[in-house]
Amino acid sequence: MKKYIFKSKRLGFRTWNSADLDAFAAINQDSEVMHFFQNPYTVEESRDRMKLMNSNFEKDNFCYFAVDFLETGELAGTLGMGRKTFPASFTPCIDIGWRFGKNYWNLGLATEGALACLEYARSLGIEQIHSYASTANKASTRVMEKIGMEFLEEFVHQELQDSPHLQPFSAYKITL
Repeated sequence: MKKYIFKSKRLGFRTWNSADLDAFAAINQDSEVMHFFQNPYTVEESRDRMKLMNSNFEKDNFCYFAVDFLETGELAGTLGMGRKTFPASFTPCIDIGWRFGKNYWNLGLATEGALACLEYARSLGIEQIHSYASTANKASTRVMEKIGMEFLEEFVHQELQDSPHLQPFSAYKITL
């Protein structure tokens, strides 16, 4: 039985463990899943991300969580929050973001999970959450709108200048 920090109807949110590496690396190496990222991640980069997220959870009580599909217990992807400090008008901020394996697309899981994550953020006393995605990533910006976030601005992500195909980005925010 896995220990979840919180759940939604179909998803369980937890910290990462070594057994997640194969499934997480497969998600991060899928070119469709990673279309709106600079590059797919290597297995080592996936392992490093898992360690970083657990470290972030120890500091903040939040991170980009490992998210299981409760019906099967399988790792569906990642969804959660992180601190962002890159140069932008809305940073520093706490960001909400998600990435699911293709088997879990078009099921409403990102919206369901993001709403549960916002409730968790409220329980921690967080007052405002931001999110951003490549403006071309309509699936993610739709989720931002569905969870009640307001469009803030379109911007050029300074740390991703070498990835012009991702520019511009759309930023959203919600007050909790």
